Amino acid sequence: MAGAREDTPESSSSAAGSEDRPGPARLTEAVPPAESEGCGRPLEEAPKKLCGYLSKFGGKGPIRSWKSRWFFYDERKCHLYYSRTAQDANPLDSIDLSSAVFDCKADAEEGTFEIRTPSRVITLKAATKEVMLYWLQQLQMKRWEFHNSPPVLPAAPDATLAGNGPALHLKLGQEEAELEEFLCPVKTPTGLVGAAAALQPVPAMPLALQNISLKHLGTEIQNTMHNIRGNKQVLGTGHGPPVEDFPQSAEPQSEEQASALDPSAPGKEPADSPKPAPKSSLTTCLTQKTKRQSNTFPFFSEGLRNRTAQEKVVALEQQVMVLTKELKSQKELVKILHKALEAAQQEKRASSAYLAAAEDKDRLELVRHKVRQIAELGRRVEALEQERESLLHTASLREQRVQELQQHVQLLMDKNQAKQQVICKLSEKVTQDLAQPPNAADRDFLSQQERMEHLKDDMEAYRTQNRFLNSEIHQVTKIWRKVAEKEKALLTKCAYLQARNCQVESKYLAGLRRLQEAMGPEAGECWELLRELVQEALQWEASEASADGVELSPVSEYDEYGFLTVPDYEVEDLRLLARIQVLEVRSHHLLALEAVERPLRERWAALDQLSPSAELKQLLRAGVPREHRPRVWRWLVHLRVQHLHTPSCYQELLRRGQACEHPAARQIELDLNRTFPNNKHFTCPTSNFPDKLRRVLLAFSWQNPAIGYCQGLNRLAAVALLVLEEEESAFWCLVAIVETILPADYYSKTLTASQVDQRVLQDLLSEKLPRLMAHLGQHRVDLSLITFNWFLVIFADSLISDILLRVWDAFLYEGTKVVFRYALAIFKYNEEEILRLQDSLEIYQYLRFFTKTICNSRKLMHIAFSDMNPFPMKQLRQLRAAHRERLEAELRELEQLKAEYLERRASWGRVVTEGCASEDDGDGDA
Repeated sequence: MAGAREDTPESSSSAAGSEDRPGPARLTEAVPPAESEGCGRPLEEAPKKLCGYLSKFGGKGPIRSWKSRWFFYDERKCHLYYSRTAQDANPLDSIDLSSAVFDCKADAEEGTFEIRTPSRVITLKAATKEVMLYWLQQLQMKRWEFHNSPPVLPAAPDATLAGNGPALHLKLGQEEAELEEFLCPVKTPTGLVGAAAALQPVPAMPLALQNISLKHLGTEIQNTMHNIRGNKQVLGTGHGPPVEDFPQSAEPQSEEQASALDPSAPGKEPADSPKPAPKSSLTTCLTQKTKRQSNTFPFFSEGLRNRTAQEKVVALEQQVMVLTKELKSQKELVKILHKALEAAQQEKRASSAYLAAAEDKDRLELVRHKVRQIAELGRRVEALEQERESLLHTASLREQRVQELQQHVQLLMDKNQAKQQVICKLSEKVTQDLAQPPNAADRDFLSQQERMEHLKDDMEAYRTQNRFLNSEIHQVTKIWRKVAEKEKALLTKCAYLQARNCQVESKYLAGLRRLQEAMGPEAGECWELLRELVQEALQWEASEASADGVELSPVSEYDEYGFLTVPDYEVEDLRLLARIQVLEVRSHHLLALEAVERPLRERWAALDQLSPSAELKQLLRAGVPREHRPRVWRWLVHLRVQHLHTPSCYQELLRRGQACEHPAARQIELDLNRTFPNNKHFTCPTSNFPDKLRRVLLAFSWQNPAIGYCQGLNRLAAVALLVLEEEESAFWCLVAIVETILPADYYSKTLTASQVDQRVLQDLLSEKLPRLMAHLGQHRVDLSLITFNWFLVIFADSLISDILLRVWDAFLYEGTKVVFRYALAIFKYNEEEILRLQDSLEIYQYLRFFTKTICNSRKLMHIAFSDMNPFPMKQLRQLRAAHRERLEAELRELEQLKAEYLERRASWGRVVTEGCASEDDGDGDA
C-alpha cells in the first residue's frame, strides 16, 4: 500500500481526501463530547486527532538526514500519514500500523524510536522523551483498537459503531488497565501534539531544500500550488483569519471544550449538543454549590470565612466526625427503643389473651406456655453466658498478643531511632568532609559520584525502555493470539468447504456414472459426451488446476503410506468408483478433523507411558494418529513377543539364510513382485522396501520351519514395514501375529484354523444379520470365497489404508476378535445394497470390490464395537472348538476315502498287468 502511494502521488491525494487530513480549518473544530468521553480518559490526555510534527530519518546517500514531517493518524485504515506541513493537501506517504511493531533504544539519541513493518523500518524522532513515549503509547492503543474493533459496514457505519461502541470502549479500558502494569499513561504534551501542534510554526531546518522530499516531488509541487491558490483566494476575498491569528482563536475554544466536557460541572448539556457550556455558568454553579454547603453547616459558616483552606478542611473534618458519632448514637437509641416497643407489644398481646380466656383451664395453659418460654429464654441466657465467657477469653488472648506486638514495635522503634542517630552522625561527618578543600581522593570521589549519576540516568533510561518493550511484547502477543484464533477459524472453515467440495465432486461423478449406465452405448452423441466428461473427471488433478500454487483440491495421488488413492483399474467403472470413494473418504476426514481427530491427537500426545487399560483400549479402537503409530505398534508387539524376543535373534537368522538357501526362497521371490502393486514403496525400482521384505520373510521362514512360508505372509510383513520401517521391528510384528495372536495352525498346509474361522463367521452372520444370510442362502452364495482372504491377510487387500491401519491398531491389542467384529461390520455397512441385488452373479461381482466403497471409518468402527455387541470371547472359543472337531472328523473321513481309493487303484493296476501283453513284448515281436 505504501509503495503504491509513493509511486502515484496523484492517486494518494484522491484517496486520502479532505476528511482524512487535518488541515488548518479542520483542526480548530470543537471536539464532540461523545467521542472524547468514550475513550475513558480526560480530554487533555486523549485528543480527538493523533497528529503532530516529528523528524523522519530518510533519503539516500549523502542527502540522508532528518526531515521534519507532519504526521496524522487515520483510524479507518490504521495508517499513519505524513506530509511536509500541516497545511499540505496531499500526504507524501503512509505507514501501515496494523502489522507494525514499535521499538525504542536507550542508547539512541533522545526522543528516537522506530516503527518496524514487514516491508521497511521507519526511524522517527520526537522533540522530547515525553513526546516520544506519548506517541508510542498512542500508536499502541490505536493498533489495538483497530485489531479489536468490529468490521464497519459501508452502508450504515454510524449504526454499527453505535451498536458496538460500549463493548469496544470496555475492551479498550481493559487494555489500558493491562498496559498500566508495564508503562503508566503518559500525559498529553501541551502544544506538541493534536490540533494545537498544527498552529505552531514548522520546525526550522538548517537548509531550506533539506526538508523537501525529492522522492515525492510531484506531491510537493501539488501541495505548493494548492497553498498558493488558497492564499490568493484569502487575499482576494478578505475572508478567513490569517495563520498568525490561530493561537488566539484556538485558546478560548479549548477552554470552552474543557468546561463543556467536565463531568463534575453542574448544568452540563447533553453529549449531542453542539454548543459548549459558557464559562460564566460554571462559576455560577460553583457559587450556588458553596452556598448550599454553607446552609448545611450554619455553625461553621461564619467562623470559616476568615480561615485558610487547610484550617477549613480540618474544621470540616471535625464536624463530619462529630456528626458521624451523633448519627451512630442515634441509631443505637432507635434500636433500643424498637426492642422495647416489641417487648411491650408482646406483653400486651399476652395480657389480652389471658383476659380473653373464658375458663381457668385456658388461663392455666397460657401460664404454662409462659413458663416454658421463660425456661427456654433461661437456657438461651446460659448459652449466651457461655459464649460471652469464650469471647472474653478470646479477647484476653488477643490483648496479650497486642501487648506482645506493641513491645515488638517499641523495640523496632528504638532500633530505628538508634539507626537514625548513626545516620545523622555520618551525614554530619560527610558534610564536614565536603566543606574542607578537595584533595585528590575527594576529586576521585566526586568523579565517581558524577559517574554514578550518569549510570543512574542510564539505568532509568533502560528501565523506561524495558517497560515500554514489555508493554509492546504484551500487546503484540495478544494480537498474535487473536490472529492465530482467526487463522484457526479460517482453517476450520476451509476444511469444511473442502469437505463440501469433495461431496459435490463425488455426487457429480456418481451422477455421471448413473447417467452412463442408464443411457447405454446406444445413446450416440450423448454417450460420447458422457464418456468425455468421465475421462476428464478421472484425469483432473489439483496440481493442473491450480497454476498459482493454491491447493484447490485436497485429494493427492498417493496417501501418507504410499498407496494410490485412485488405483489404475482397467475397467473404467471401477476407476470411477474408486475416485468417488476417495472423495468421500477425504470429505469424512475433513469434517471430523476439528471435532474428532484433533482431540484424539491431543489425548495421544498427553499419553506419555503406555500401559494396558480401558482408556488405551478405547483410544486404540478410535485409531492411532500417524505420528504416534510406530511407537504404539512397537510397544504392542513387544507386549506379545517379550517371552520370545532375544537381541541378536534376527541377525543370526539372516546369517543363517545367507549360508544356506531355504526351500521357500523361490516362492518368496515370486510373491515379492505381487505385493501391493498399488503402493509406490513396492513398485518403485529405486525403493529399498522389496529388499527389506525379502529379508524379513526369509528370517521368518527360518524362525518357524513348521510354516516356512505361506501366501499372505508377504502382505502382513509389508504392512508392518510401511508403519514401523525397521526390518527387525517388522519381523517381530510378523512373529507376534502368526505365533501369538492367531491360532497355531492358521498358516499350515491344510489351513485348518482358517477354515474353522470361516465356519464360525457363518454362524455369527446368521445370528447378527439373519436377513442378509437368508438372502445369500436363497441365491446360494458362498461367502468364504470372499472372506477367506480377509482373515488370512487381516484385510490387507480389502480395505483402504486409513481404515486398514485402524483395524490393525485394535487387532494388535485385542486379538482375532477384532477381525470378526470388522467382518460383521463390513456386511452390516453394505447390507441394504446387497439385499437389493437379485442375481447371484451380480452379488459375486459386487462382493469382489464392495469393501473399497467403505469411506466412513467412524461409522464402520461404531458398527463393529457397538452394534455387534454383545460379542463375548467365550462364545467365540466354543464355536471354534465345535467347528474344529467337525472339520477334523471330515478331514479324517477324507483321508480314509483317499487311502481306500489308492488301494483300489493299486489292485486295478495289478489285474491289468497280468491280463495284458507288455509293450516291450510287442516291440520285440515287431
